[in-house]
Amino acid sequence: MKTFTLLVTLTLTFHAVAEEPAPESIFNGKDFTGWTMSLEDKFLIEDGVIKATNDGGKGDNLLTEKADYKNFIIELEFKLGEGNIDSGVFLRDTKEQIQIGISGSLKKDMTAQAYIPGKGYPVQVDAEQFIKKDGWNTLRIKVVDNTYSTWLNGEPILESYESDTIISEPGTIGLQVHGKREMSIYFRNIRVAEL
Repeated sequence: MKTFTLLVTLTLTFHAVAEEPAPESIFNGKDFTGWTMSLEDKFLIEDGVIKATNDGGKGDNLLTEKADYKNFIIELEFKLGEGNIDSGVFLRDTKEQIQIGISGSLKKDMTAQAYIPGKGYPVQVDAEQFIKKDGWNTLRIKVVDNTYSTWLNGEPILESYESDTIISEPGTIGLQVHGKREMSIYFRNIRVAEL
């Protein structure tokens, strides 16, 4: 009976994953085709990797030119650089985001957790234990309507968090370099599957 139960569970898990479309790369590793930014010095490409930096001045956002992302999964790899790292992944606009690095308000690492302007971090999980400080990390974000979930290096962090403030209209996906921080962070293998 245990074997049968295990097989059913594995089969259901496989079908749930198999039903999701395969993610496709949205960064070609050569240039910023398909992306837009305000400042030219905050995001650079080195050896096929996006290097995002700030010297303590203004921040910037690297946004997809495609602006009709509604329900999607984004997977990317990031590596922490130097300084007071405060970055994130924007969901449909430049307000709600999934944090990467140190929260300016909480003064602690809040990677893979939702930041909501005016609300802060509505769900707080001890996710720092799953971060590789010196290597590449995998962040997976699933957005369906007003609900999103996150995984950090395969570990579930947010599970079906319901936001009452995320915009309902389709929009862009973006990466952030926070202003007034001296920092660097690296991104690669940015892939999206639309649901």
